[in-house]
Amino acid sequence: MRQKLWQNKILIVRWGFVLILFWMCYDMAFNSVNWRFADRSSAGIAPKPAEFSDAVVQVYAARTYNWRGYFAVHSWIAVKPKNAQTYTTYQVVGFYLWRNRSAVDIQQGIPDKHWYGNKPELLADLRGKTAEDAIPLIDKAAKSYPYPFLYHAYPGPNSNTFISYIIRQVPQLKMALPNIAIGKDFLGYTTFFAPSESKTGWQFSFYGILGITIGFVEGLEVNLLGLNFGVDFLQPALKIPFWGRIGMSRVFSEN
Repeated sequence: MRQKLWQNKILIVRWGFVLILFWMCYDMAFNSVNWRFADRSSAGIAPKPAEFSDAVVQVYAARTYNWRGYFAVHSWIAVKPKNAQTYTTYQVVGFYLWRNRSAVDIQQGIPDKHWYGNKPELLADLRGKTAEDAIPLIDKAAKSYPYPFLYHAYPGPNSNTFISYIIRQVPQLKMALPNIAIGKDFLGYTTFFAPSESKTGWQFSFYGILGITIGFVEGLEVNLLGLNFGVDFLQPALKIPFWGRIGMSRVFSEN
């Protein structure tokens, strides 16, 4: 009886993977958009500089382009100093390395643009004095990132490793990236224990492919081969690979 039940469970898991793969192939074949024509317009989330003079810091994430979007998000940070008329965005773009330049991209532009057709999600929103204090620290951390000429989509360092690195250096950013931000757990080639991203707990990570994080903000996260499973107790939610967060949303905000 137990053996039959176990066999049925294995069969369900196998068919589940088959259905997921079928759906992915179908979606890529009929719903994919050429990156040259993908939407890169503003999502209308960030305050307009002409209407809001105070300093702003916002952290965003959006599903990555093409098939990788089923597994992970791409994250970036946008800042606007007090009275500035434009935003500056900080991110890592892997294909810049093909042009023999740094993968770290710092430029003025749209803070909340769609990431090649995928709508961004606001993760953190700092304004006023808190944002003013954070902006120079963000800039310093971005320019001291230890892997500007190294990029690995899995397990890192990648775009999420970059944003996680900045978050860890900036005390005002008491937040954590989504569990599907693959690469955020890559602590480096010689570091295996560290404070968690939010600075409210601790993390063990073996090159971003195996580890555990416990924190007041993160809750409990277990990393297996780069896929994160977890539970947020403070704002109840489950964290599941592929799907991400299921439950209450979490946006870190401080004005």
